[in-house]
Amino acid sequence: MSIPFTQLDKLYIAGQWVAVRDTEAVLNPATEAVIGHAPLGDHSSADAAIDAARQAFDRGPWPQLSTFERAGYLRRLHAELVTERDAIAALIIAEVGCSQGVTYGMQVDMPLRHVLTAIDQSLSDQPRPIATQTAVNPFNPGGPLLLGSGSIEREPIGVVAGITGYNFPFLLNLAKIFPALLAGNTLVLKPSPFTPYSALLFGQLAERIGLPAGVLNIVTGGPQVGAMLSTDPRVDMVSFTGSEAVGISIMSQASATLKRVHLELGGKSALIVRADADIQTAGMAAVGGLTVNAGQGCALLTRFVVHESIRSAFIQTAQAIASQIKIGDPSDPTVMMGPLIRESQRAKVQGFIDRGRDSGATLVCGGGRPAHLSQGYFSDITLFDDVRNDMEIAQEEIFGPVGVTIGFDTDEEALSIANDSRFGLNGGVYTADAAVGLDMARRIRAGSVYLNGGGGQMPYAPIGGYKRSGIGREFGPDWLKEFTQEKSIIYPIGR
Repeated sequence: MSIPFTQLDKLYIAGQWVAVRDTEAVLNPATEAVIGHAPLGDHSSADAAIDAARQAFDRGPWPQLSTFERAGYLRRLHAELVTERDAIAALIIAEVGCSQGVTYGMQVDMPLRHVLTAIDQSLSDQPRPIATQTAVNPFNPGGPLLLGSGSIEREPIGVVAGITGYNFPFLLNLAKIFPALLAGNTLVLKPSPFTPYSALLFGQLAERIGLPAGVLNIVTGGPQVGAMLSTDPRVDMVSFTGSEAVGISIMSQASATLKRVHLELGGKSALIVRADADIQTAGMAAVGGLTVNAGQGCALLTRFVVHESIRSAFIQTAQAIASQIKIGDPSDPTVMMGPLIRESQRAKVQGFIDRGRDSGATLVCGGGRPAHLSQGYFSDITLFDDVRNDMEIAQEEIFGPVGVTIGFDTDEEALSIANDSRFGLNGGVYTADAAVGLDMARRIRAGSVYLNGGGGQMPYAPIGGYKRSGIGREFGPDWLKEFTQEKSIIYPIGR
């Protein structure tokens, strides 16, 4: 059966589909089957995409449109995406290997709700007045006082390069396109080579809504293309979601031209489980998080910081829950966890597991490939106990379904362990004492903290990290400000 959008074999540049010389096979990570041959961008196609975005910003109508007019385009794009919901989900299941429940709930429906909120909020972003003041006229000190005021306005930055990872590609591409365009910028979008179709589909829908040429450009490719987007002086801002290492590289590359840099990077987030917590609920949350896209999520809680009095019971509960998770090809709707994206990632995860066992941590369950799956890039749900926070498996982002359990005796010790990380993206606390939990949540050095599991869904709230987890925020009421400049305009009044 044909996978939706895999017929797209050209790049989308300046409102046209542009053929390229090379293609690259795109694999289904669950079956290792080729689902399509995607166009492979290079230096010349990246150059053309940047030039198209530059021309569209400097000479095109897009930045001069009213917020209401731009919102109209983006609302029509949203409507087209909703129409294509099932096709997009089918693509993600095949291209990413994500289970159907996570695909519909987190990869498609949640981000579509959030960008609709962003569209609505963009319409209320109005200039702010500067307080009216009087001043002596320096050219006529004895004459009438001058009366002055002004406004504080926001305007687009210019050309934005959006570079996205493979784990939640549709969500990440939405999170570049909608705020950048709503704010009046033009965009060059570069997806991961593993998931090109989740980006190319936006070119097809941009055509349908009549988006002006050059406002959105989609170019694929590897590190060469990414480096060009990060260094070219025609690009004013780079917004990247992905690994810490690549984020560091992008920030370094962008520094020569002093670009605005917006980074949403890795995490090694701690889930604190106090002695009074419901062990069953906390264990389900811990294991459930590991199964989300096979642990390929930067904000997942993978360090389980558990009170010593309940640590043994927590481990037993988590092990029992893990044994009930069905792992396999996500084309089966009963599958709860799919594969990792490629063999290289599976081997990387396996290396962490092997070194964790060698370092003295106790392997509770998992530790390799599921026995019934000889094909595909699968890794079993793996739980470690007797972990010290200075171990590699407690400090490095594994990006796979691996959880580590660290014991503690006091709340202060738990907070010290949680904050002893170079990352600071997310966190969690489970406790029967909500007031204590709230105080602990405020002391965790992370951009988001979920108390007792949160409200059951990811709200429209800022997402981003402290420390090496990134710079800036995505979503939330100030999202569009990340993609704008602030300008003060001062003028006389009363004459």
